[in-house]
Amino acid sequence: MRLGLTTYEAKAYLALIRRDSSSASEVARVARLPRQRIYDVLASLTQKGLATTHPGSPAAYGATAPEAAVSRLLASHRQELASLERQAETMVEHLTPAYREGQTFTDPLEYIEVLRDPRTITERFNELQGNVKREILVFTRPPYALTPAQNVEGLRLLAEHTAKGVYEFSLFDDTNDVDAVRRFIEAGEQARFVAELPLKLAIIDETIVMFGMQDPLAGSADLTMVVVEHPSLAHVLKIAFLAVWEQGLTFDEALQRFGSRAVERKAS
Repeated sequence: MRLGLTTYEAKAYLALIRRDSSSASEVARVARLPRQRIYDVLASLTQKGLATTHPGSPAAYGATAPEAAVSRLLASHRQELASLERQAETMVEHLTPAYREGQTFTDPLEYIEVLRDPRTITERFNELQGNVKREILVFTRPPYALTPAQNVEGLRLLAEHTAKGVYEFSLFDDTNDVDAVRRFIEAGEQARFVAELPLKLAIIDETIVMFGMQDPLAGSADLTMVVVEHPSLAHVLKIAFLAVWEQGLTFDEALQRFGSRAVERKAS
């Protein structure tokens, strides 16, 4: 069948090779094929060169030797492949000019990505973290696509890169997130805490920014995340980041003021 026979053709051929010649009804019985289909099947095998017809009444059929049968099937495939190669060459000739012309076109907004699927957002953020060369600055606020406790990639990059994170005081509502940020700080992250952040934001190497925009009308928790590779924008947003950073509390200061939140919530 992998050489191009149908199921019925394969079964009929296997029945034919058991005898020097067989009638159509004998082939149908041995191969367990419907009698109303057997003549069409045998005619197809004969056309493909895998069976021969012996004159008589009723007519008898014989199998072509397996070596010759397989050789004919392979030859048919080679012809089809050669035809496909010729068609492919023609296709390349037709498509190449359009492709070359397309390479000269530059989208003025190609440095902007818009992401809405939560999984895609998480994957893109992990990719950006993995490609940090010097520095990453992050505003972290709920709703989280990736909670601090889940951000394993972020923990790994702290050993070699500068990382600053600003969190909202609401982080202290969850002991798991508090413990995760503590591990981040112990690994080298510099952290500050404020009452409220204006948006989700990540600035990578003063070149790429990723920020979230919540629909102000729909009031949905779903976010649209935008990734922009633009050094000038990254520079301006870094200035804004550092302004918020300077107003924030350290981890110990915030823990002393709000650390009881998570304990009370866990107890309740």
